[in-house]
Amino acid sequence: MVGMRVSVWGVVGLVCALMSACSSTSLSRAPVEDRQQQSSASPASADARAQAVKSPPGFDNAGKPGYYTVKPGDTMIRIGLESGQSPKDIASWSGVENPNKIEIGQVLRVAPPAKAETASVKPVTSSSSTTTALPPASPAAAQSKAAPAPAAAAATSAVGDEAVAWMWPSNGSVLAGFDESKNNKGLDIGGNAGDAVLAAAEGKVVYAGSGLRGYGNLVILKHNNTYLTAYAHNQTLLVKEDQTVKRGQKIAEMGSSDADRVKLHFEVRKQGKPVDPSKYLPVR
Repeated sequence: MVGMRVSVWGVVGLVCALMSACSSTSLSRAPVEDRQQQSSASPASADARAQAVKSPPGFDNAGKPGYYTVKPGDTMIRIGLESGQSPKDIASWSGVENPNKIEIGQVLRVAPPAKAETASVKPVTSSSSTTTALPPASPAAAQSKAAPAPAAAAATSAVGDEAVAWMWPSNGSVLAGFDESKNNKGLDIGGNAGDAVLAAAEGKVVYAGSGLRGYGNLVILKHNNTYLTAYAHNQTLLVKEDQTVKRGQKIAEMGSSDADRVKLHFEVRKQGKPVDPSKYLPVR
């Protein structure tokens, strides 16, 4: 009997010891909440730092009027043509040191700053809404077989206080008309290699080169704050950027660069949007 009592009291003591151990373990649990708060704060800080590093130049201006976000395949030349601005001006307004190095997502200013708007691009034609006397074309243009007298007739278009006196850039026949549904953003005018390509109106050369895919040797003229004209597929370019040209001046020679045949592709851009040149040029 004595042995049985000792065994019973031993069992009771063991149970009490186990209960004490369980209670002690429960009271001494480590706080989990603090660790979760610390771990959740760290990724947020890392994301903020990563976002600051990855944001492209000008990111804060994305979506604002007068700004453009660079897309895949864009070049400064194409952005200038599509916005109706000089590529050099866009680079200057946007603080871009090398216009050949722009990145996807970068935001560029494509409208002049308010204070510089009137000074940066001045109209090169009369402010009158009627056709006025124009200076004679250059001797080279006057003697060109591609610019007989009928091509020198002018038609005038006006937007606000800006007027442009237009003439045909070549006397060749029209091979294809303006048709945006077929991605023809201008007129295709036929001719022979070496035929004169004439400035359709007074303006400033904002681009002369072959850096825009699909256009070959290209000249872009800015006529005022509203209108640009583009002359593509030339054989030879006869003008340089920043040069001022007169209406009827020979600016290039017709060719087939980046084209399937000899032709002049001629575009009129109104605030960067392609419009039908036949609605601006004089009736032949």
